[in-house]
Amino acid sequence: MTQIDAKISEAYGQKLRVRVCGVCIKDNQILLVHHKSLGKTGSLWAPPGGGMEYGESAKEAMIREFKEETGLTIDVKEFLFVHEYLDPPLHGIELFFLVHPVSGELNLGTDPEMPSDDQILTEVGYFDLDTLRAGQLESLHYVLQNSESIDALINRKGYFKYH
Repeated sequence: MTQIDAKISEAYGQKLRVRVCGVCIKDNQILLVHHKSLGKTGSLWAPPGGGMEYGESAKEAMIREFKEETGLTIDVKEFLFVHEYLDPPLHGIELFFLVHPVSGELNLGTDPEMPSDDQILTEVGYFDLDTLRAGQLESLHYVLQNSESIDALINRKGYFKYH
């Protein structure tokens, strides 16, 4: 286990977390954040999001997480679905929302739960889902691996558990 893997496990591992994830679409592309040292390949592309804090509503958490990771202020439009993420030592119940940016400049943010010299966020941007699915399927969040299109993603309803 690398030093950063140990820090990830210490910060997030061996506990159930409730997370929010924002699906943001622009020009038929999806906004994604790249995380190093996560996922089965050590590389994970996922919608912006993160853990809820005690006393914080899901909407408040979504707005905070988006600002931290992308620099964007968003409007939370609608709840989409629930995904249970289980890839030991990480376990999360993820609430997915459709969101739209209202202000700010898109910039790579930080993960405040990780030390400044061990940040796991490496890139942020809008990407073509078809292109990513064709070339980097194993590095995509499970929900993206199992969504054949953006329309399929935003029209999901219910509870999902992929692995």
